Amino acid sequence: MIRVPRPNMDGFTMALVATVGLATMLPVEGQAAQGVHWLAEAAIALLFFLHGARLPREEVVAGMAHWRLHLLIFSLTFVAFPLIGWAVVETLPHSLLPPALAIGVQFLCLLPSTVQSSIAFTSMARGNVAAAVCSSTLSNISGILMTPLLVALFLKVQGTALSLDTLQTIAAQLLLPFVAGQLLRRWVGAWAARHKTMLRFTDRGSILLVVYLAFSEAVVNGLWHQVPPAALGVVVLIDGAILAVFLIGTTLLSRRLGFSRADEAVIVFCGSKKSLVSGVPMAGVLFAPATAGLVLLPVMVFHQIQLMVGAILARRYADESAAKDAARDALPAAS
Repeated sequence: MIRVPRPNMDGFTMALVATVGLATMLPVEGQAAQGVHWLAEAAIALLFFLHGARLPREEVVAGMAHWRLHLLIFSLTFVAFPLIGWAVVETLPHSLLPPALAIGVQFLCLLPSTVQSSIAFTSMARGNVAAAVCSSTLSNISGILMTPLLVALFLKVQGTALSLDTLQTIAAQLLLPFVAGQLLRRWVGAWAARHKTMLRFTDRGSILLVVYLAFSEAVVNGLWHQVPPAALGVVVLIDGAILAVFLIGTTLLSRRLGFSRADEAVIVFCGSKKSLVSGVPMAGVLFAPATAGLVLLPVMVFHQIQLMVGAILARRYADESAAKDAARDALPAAS
């Protein structure tokens, strides 16, 4: 039986809410936005370097070889999500959403999974970080080809071929720091293991920076002026419902298929998320400039909801894992 986590407002969740409020009242733009963007990239690179330095080589190899987990997440991302999105758009009354927002809901479901936040939440939940790194990176690399093909299939939109800029960004910002951490683990691994607080701070800090940047850009581009409140409310409800279906579905499916709790965290966080970072450049290529902004709105809303809910779930997983560890450590003393 799945227990629905209570929305206990811990410090990190409150920080997320405050970050959204700050972006609404004081959005960053211009050169300041570029500075925050560089800071976020540096934080993400440091995060992956620390993960590479802390993870034993055997766990990384095992994560890469975990084909059942990767196949399940790939199927959720590029098969189940597109079908759910198509079903929602087809059954939704056309009067509820402008056409561009309806396309945006479908486009959301065609995107790859997130990388940074999936891994950060898996780490916070004390899950299988090595498998999360491999699975989320595979999703993004596959998405460079899969998303345009799925857009052509479901939305009948034809665009020019995507460049390899997204793939190069993933390699430079995520894979290279992780590999560097692995290569230098012999010298810095013990230091990284001793400084767990730095990893936790980097996890949370990088997520807050991404939220602030994403929401600031939406506000600067007139988010609250382009969309009627009623339509925005419908988008929030649809996105929340889709996320709930996949959070519950991934939890039930991972347990039914016999995955460990550490792998369950990977499946839940990687199999239920969609990437705003990948969605923005893809929308610029696949859709006309006049409609790209509205098409991206459901993606931006989903991005915020998945981060808020992910923070609560990750904390819940971490608390349950800590309680189990404490109970296990108490067994020898009790005996």
